[in-house]
Amino acid sequence: MNKEIIVAGGGAAGMCAAIYAARNGAKVSIIEKNSCLGKKLSMTGNGRCNLTNLDMREEYYNASARGRMKEWLSTYGVEDVISFFKSLGVVIKSEDGYIYPVSGQAMSVVNALENEIKRLGVTVNFGEQVKAVKCLDGGRVRLSSNKAEYEADAVILSMGALSGAKSTMSTGDGYYICKNIGMSVKDTYPALVGFKVADGEIMPSAGVRATAEVSFILGTEVIAKEYGEIQLSSDGISGIPVMQASREVIRFVEDKKPIFAVIDFFPDYDESDFKALKSDMLRLKDDRSLEEFLQGFANSGITDMVLGRMKLGRKMKMKNISVSMADCILDNYRNLKIAIDSSYGYQASQVTTGGVSLGDIGSDFSCKGAPGVYCVGELLDVDGRCGGYNLQFAWTSGSIAGCAASL
Repeated sequence: MNKEIIVAGGGAAGMCAAIYAARNGAKVSIIEKNSCLGKKLSMTGNGRCNLTNLDMREEYYNASARGRMKEWLSTYGVEDVISFFKSLGVVIKSEDGYIYPVSGQAMSVVNALENEIKRLGVTVNFGEQVKAVKCLDGGRVRLSSNKAEYEADAVILSMGALSGAKSTMSTGDGYYICKNIGMSVKDTYPALVGFKVADGEIMPSAGVRATAEVSFILGTEVIAKEYGEIQLSSDGISGIPVMQASREVIRFVEDKKPIFAVIDFFPDYDESDFKALKSDMLRLKDDRSLEEFLQGFANSGITDMVLGRMKLGRKMKMKNISVSMADCILDNYRNLKIAIDSSYGYQASQVTTGGVSLGDIGSDFSCKGAPGVYCVGELLDVDGRCGGYNLQFAWTSGSIAGCAASL
């Protein structure tokens, strides 16, 4: 007799779980509170959908998940994801190891998943919010929504977390459901997110992009350090390096610890090279203005920040500025210190760090102490770096749970 399976949540992990379970012959239903499947997936990767990454390692995930990720990635890894999407007719390409659909459109991925779900006869109930699950005698599971009650042989919880725009309806419903069946939920925070700077910080009036190294420090301790293109705005700092670092920094920021971002706009220069650069620049210490002196040194928006923080006028003549002061001005481009106030929050974040404790999860993503219930995707205490790592976990967890639930 074919298993009956309900998948609660039609995001990346949920659709993947439904497909693998249905391919194994199970009768599958998806309950989705949005009016469509894959709402958040359709927005991922700036609408391009970074499916996975050829450089896949467990150390690219949060420390508490790495041991489990090694096991799970060995079961369902990058090549399995590539094969899965080929089976759906999605042509893929690698951009420096980052795997994207050739279409360059996340919606083409969502459509391919939806088409397979329809082909397999999976039932989808839209506009329905899951409220509770209960394990029954005899191994069945009851799921209650705002509209009806259902029973099945297994329920796969794939309801996402708290991160995402309002339109994704990412409200963390799964946390209280998991708590009510005896599971532990670790404190959650927005991750892969930018930061607002403290009041009084001088920032560019218009947005500035620059390749830099950014370090986040607490006292004398460096909490995280990343390199790449950062974005500076009138009220904050973001960009891939900042978002990568946010996974390590966010807890301190949320706890209102004194966190500073220290930016080096010349990360490709070692100390001797930068010293030589400064010496070369100081040859221009003549009757030109400070503005003219710096116009070829860095982006004008960055220069505005540096001079504003040092309370120096752009029209000052270089001949009236001491060598030590000129040296100090240039040094500020390697050590620009900005006080961080808060993050941009869950609605601006790509993932949530924290969630259902992996200690309550079996190797097949079954929930210990709740027979017939599985938990996958962002609902769990697993988060990875930017670059396809979080979607890899969605495919990995969804596929493993879908197969296990349907056996």
